[in-house]
Amino acid sequence: MFSKTLASGGTLRPLEPWRAEEFAAHLDRAREHIRPWVGPSFVTTDVAGARATLDRYADRAARTGAGIYGIWDGDDLVGGVMFVDFSEATRAFAVGCWLQPDAEGNGHITSAVRELLAHAFDERGMHRAEWRCRADNDRSSAVARRLGMTLEGVLREAWPVGDVFHDKQVWSLLAAEWQTASTSVGTTGR
Repeated sequence: MFSKTLASGGTLRPLEPWRAEEFAAHLDRAREHIRPWVGPSFVTTDVAGARATLDRYADRAARTGAGIYGIWDGDDLVGGVMFVDFSEATRAFAVGCWLQPDAEGNGHITSAVRELLAHAFDERGMHRAEWRCRADNDRSSAVARRLGMTLEGVLREAWPVGDVFHDKQVWSLLAAEWQTASTSVGTTGR
């Protein structure tokens, strides 16, 4: 089974449907914290919903190789990262993340997203990465900046949460920028 030790000290692993109970328990710990920042279909309330979410990503991974990955801190699932979109036709992809509040500040998300960027750019030959977040999500914007992404713009009231519409930021990183950043630190971007 794939397992990668992150620079943050966490462990990145595929989050597969057989982990639905563990994922549901994790969402119970994280739900209220992440609900404003992620799509409503992601924040399920039971094991069946967790399994359905993981099944959707497993199907996508089978088609494109781009899936969802959990971040473990020791034995505890504390968050994860995923390819939200992945198009070999346009060579563009989008990444997303979530993290329970007691795991914040350890660098888990930045480290894990770097692994996804390395995979997409270095192994899959992708050209463009996108990071989309609510404009008022300072933690998410900070991750994009740490990863060297460029803020391309703000989509006004494009992020609905219930009956309230929030502005959405769109950040990007191009393959050439990734290669320059990777080379300048003497690594493959990890």
